[in-house]
Amino acid sequence: MEGDFKQYTETAELLKVLAHPVRLCIVKGLIEKGSCNVSHMQGCLELPQSTISQHLQKLRAAGIVKGERNGLEITYSIADERVGKFIDSLFNE
Repeated sequence: MEGDFKQYTETAELLKVLAHPVRLCIVKGLIEKGSCNVSHMQGCLELPQSTISQHLQKLRAAGIVKGERNGLEITYSIADERVGKFIDSLFNE
C-alpha cells in the first residue's frame, strides 16, 4: 500500500461525481452517442433543462465531460477516457 493518497483522493472524487443516477445516465449516453447537446439529453431523460445543466456543470468541473460551443449550442462529449472504460466495465455484461 502507498502512503501517498493523492491518486486515491482524485479517484474517489471522480467516483463521487459519477455516483448519481442522472450523471451516470448522461455519461453512458455520451459514451454510446459520442456527443450531443442539452436539448437531446432533455428529450431522452425527460428532465428539465436546468436540472441537466446542473449535472453537466458538475461533470465538467470534475473533468469528466467537455463542451464545444457552436454558436448558441454546446455539444458535450467525454473528456476523460478512463471514465469511458470504467462505465463500459460497469454496464458490459
